Amino acid sequence: MRWWPVWQRNLLVWKKLAIPSLVGNIAEPLMWLVAFGYGLGALVGQVDMGTEKVPYILFLASGSICMSAMNAASFEALYSAFSRMHVQKTWDGILNAPVRLDDVVLAEMLWAAYKSVFTVTAILGVMLALGISHSPKLLLALPVLALAGVTFASLALVFNALAKGYDFFTYYFTLFLTPTMFLSGVFFPLNTLPPAVQALSQALPLTHAVALVRPLFMDHWPTDVLLHLGVLVAYAAVGFWVALALTRKRFAG
Repeated sequence: MRWWPVWQRNLLVWKKLAIPSLVGNIAEPLMWLVAFGYGLGALVGQVDMGTEKVPYILFLASGSICMSAMNAASFEALYSAFSRMHVQKTWDGILNAPVRLDDVVLAEMLWAAYKSVFTVTAILGVMLALGISHSPKLLLALPVLALAGVTFASLALVFNALAKGYDFFTYYFTLFLTPTMFLSGVFFPLNTLPPAVQALSQALPLTHAVALVRPLFMDHWPTDVLLHLGVLVAYAAVGFWVALALTRKRFAG
């Protein structure tokens, strides 16, 4: 539990800017939802899910909340963690206490995951207020979104360990997060993509988060639950292990 004081330290600092941070984290996904969900949704109408048709606003909401978990965790584990590690030298100060580097990295990963859960909970509250979904199964979406936060925080910490400056993160956003956002079934059904692209999408962690959360919005139980959870856990475990190895190497040098 030596990670716990580090996590608390991040919480205490964040409390000073909690309101602007919350507004910044939920404003963009809500704008996506309003612009595309209601604007484009008026043109699209309903989306054919194979077994039934659902309003586009519901289809988009169930995907965009997973995307929000990905973005919130990634931003925190990249820009904020890098500031604490490299710019402000906060990690160096913490390591003077009886805390290991592994504890600091674990705390950063869990903190980024917490930020993502906090963000998606606020967004989910707005979606419920708008009447997009009233499914009681949505309570089960929060653990899935928390796991998605852990997964993308772990992956982001890999690039945090490699970065020499903030500009380095452009590679991660351009080459990984942006394709993930458009190829994971957030904005349109995967069956509309070419077969080769569909196969690629199945290798992306966000695809499996969406596959678990979207049925819950529709008041259905997801299928292949163990498969989707297994992919997310595998990405989280491997990502965190690589992030630890690279961070140790960076501080050893």
